[in-house]
Amino acid sequence: MTEPRNTIEIERLSKRYRLGRTAAMSGTFGDLFRDAVRRLGRRGVAPKSSTPNFWALRDVSFDVERGQVVGLIGHNGAGKSTLLKILSRITDPTEGEARIHGRVGSLLEVGTGFHPELSGHENIYLNGSILGMTRREIRARYDEIVEFSGVSAFLDTPVKRYSSGMYVRLAFAVAAHLEPEILMVDEVLAVGDAAFQKKCLGKMKDVAGAGRTVLFVSHNMASIEALCNKTVLLDKGEIVMIGEPGPVIDRYLRPPDQQPQSLDDREEREGDGTIRFTDLTIRAVDSKVPQTIRCGDDVQAVVSYRSTLPQVRNLSVSLVFYTASGHCMLVLNNQIVDCELTDLPVEGQLICRLPRMPLTPGPYYVNVYGTVNGVIADWVQRATYITVEAGDYFGTGRLPPNSHGGVLAAHQWAKAA
Repeated sequence: MTEPRNTIEIERLSKRYRLGRTAAMSGTFGDLFRDAVRRLGRRGVAPKSSTPNFWALRDVSFDVERGQVVGLIGHNGAGKSTLLKILSRITDPTEGEARIHGRVGSLLEVGTGFHPELSGHENIYLNGSILGMTRREIRARYDEIVEFSGVSAFLDTPVKRYSSGMYVRLAFAVAAHLEPEILMVDEVLAVGDAAFQKKCLGKMKDVAGAGRTVLFVSHNMASIEALCNKTVLLDKGEIVMIGEPGPVIDRYLRPPDQQPQSLDDREEREGDGTIRFTDLTIRAVDSKVPQTIRCGDDVQAVVSYRSTLPQVRNLSVSLVFYTASGHCMLVLNNQIVDCELTDLPVEGQLICRLPRMPLTPGPYYVNVYGTVNGVIADWVQRATYITVEAGDYFGTGRLPPNSHGGVLAAHQWAKAA
């Protein structure tokens, strides 16, 4: 009997939650029990006429072929984690069907899959048993799991005493080494350090190279681009685009067609708020159209701000340009060019001039970052977007390629004497 070509087949999958229910209410036995208790407590009380619903997923359909590495991307609340929970059989769909051909290993969130009272050693065997493996099969991979995790000194300690980083190290090692046909990994790898993240990405490549399937949720577009051969973009529970990573990532990072949200209205930001950036506009000096710039254009960035301080001193502002896949390409900062921003009014504008835009053609997003006396005051990621178009940077009539990431620089060539 031949194996099916697809390891995962998703047809019109939808998940509905009733607003007002806790996040844990996901259709398990415990949820049903709590529902029954609540209904008993409400006897004699007239039911509300209607309960608002929230669709975490809506009519999602796609297939995953055997051996594919599929990235799931989208902003917070897009439905990525809900989809993985359904595929991992943690929660049931409201509508639709998901057919899975193969044994699933999941690492969805810190705390999932391990029994907190058991030691690391005991949890390795517990997880292997859940995956249907014999003790002999688990024992054959035990040393490799322990070595990969780097927590050998704590294997006899209950995992409830592990740090989040230790927990994720062991959980990933178990999920990846006990040979699931399908490996599902959520954003939890962000808990680990950079070296461990790199190690995990290498292991997922090995898993895919062995003909197994990987579903990977991440906000790190560089990792998605490096690891995945197919990417699914979700937004508000619906599929926006499916395809190769490059075009899908570009679509994800591209500003929406409608008027973008005002920078002053953005809630996703960090800092103590002594400075708040209220607007960022980047345009070519000789153009009235913002955000679209040619290679070699003289560029002007205008940063508007508001402060809670009576007078702003020692302000450091950075504009950081990233490619669509998340690679940092250019940093503009007032202090590194020996420009002190001090004794500023409580509200105003700052102007940064960049002679001859050096970035190669492609889409870029820009983070704005400010500190006052070395303390983070405001930090807004993806504060704005620009598109760099081909331009005659070198004055030769030859245009740079659409490389989606690169920096142009004046240079000379000569034949060696």
